[in-house]
Amino acid sequence: MVIGIDVGGSTTKIVGIENGEIRSPQFIKAEDPVTSLFGAFGKYIYDNRIDLSSIEQVMLTGVGSAYVEGNLYGLPTSKVDEFVANARGAGYGSGLDRMIVVSMGTGTSFIKVEGDSIEHLGGMALGGGTLQGLSRIIFKTHDIKYVMSMAMRGDVSAVDLQIRDISKTEIPGLPYGVTASNFGKAESNAEPDDVAAGIINMILQAIGSAANFIAKNSGIQDFVLIGNLSMLPQCRPTFDKIEKLYGIRVHIPEFREYRTALGAALSFQENK
Repeated sequence: MVIGIDVGGSTTKIVGIENGEIRSPQFIKAEDPVTSLFGAFGKYIYDNRIDLSSIEQVMLTGVGSAYVEGNLYGLPTSKVDEFVANARGAGYGSGLDRMIVVSMGTGTSFIKVEGDSIEHLGGMALGGGTLQGLSRIIFKTHDIKYVMSMAMRGDVSAVDLQIRDISKTEIPGLPYGVTASNFGKAESNAEPDDVAAGIINMILQAIGSAANFIAKNSGIQDFVLIGNLSMLPQCRPTFDKIEKLYGIRVHIPEFREYRTALGAALSFQENK
């Protein structure tokens, strides 16, 4: 078995690959990356009844991996660049040779993959951290699931200025439902559910537009979304609209929140 671990600031994700199969992805939260890492690893081997002697290699990635030196529990341990892990994980089972990987975590990064070539195109300081911070300020809550449920009840057209609000006829390439200005129609007494819907819509639309623009000259039309933010129930319907608007193809794979950890494990197998 090869273990891939994505060590974040406070959340660690872990995936095992055994005989080419993904085995029981898990994540754990803690106050610091080292506690999170060892907690995740211990829980993973305990829950899955894994003997340490059956683990061939441990592969670490993520910002928190910088805090870890040496071998984990005496097992052969290496580190892999996070962008490489993103690319390898996103491509697993996709059947795509050329793609733009959109890694939607605390912030967002864009990686171009063409065969064995992996290039980090850039990123933006907008992502899950933005949603968390705005939720704490506006709704006084740390519970993102609660904010998601609010957004599901909300009506984004109550706060966003849309093409239908500023034009009597549809503009070529811009249907009535396209957002002209995020929160451009919001009033001071806007319903909290509508505000929640507007925040999530704004973040996802901004990421989708940025991904399209950054890949414009690459000729690549396939985009693979990974990371925690891609788990939002609003993600698929929002990117369906982005697909139609820009004429691109957006893929949201299974185990998308664990794809970076998966990519770390795959990197060892490919190098081997």
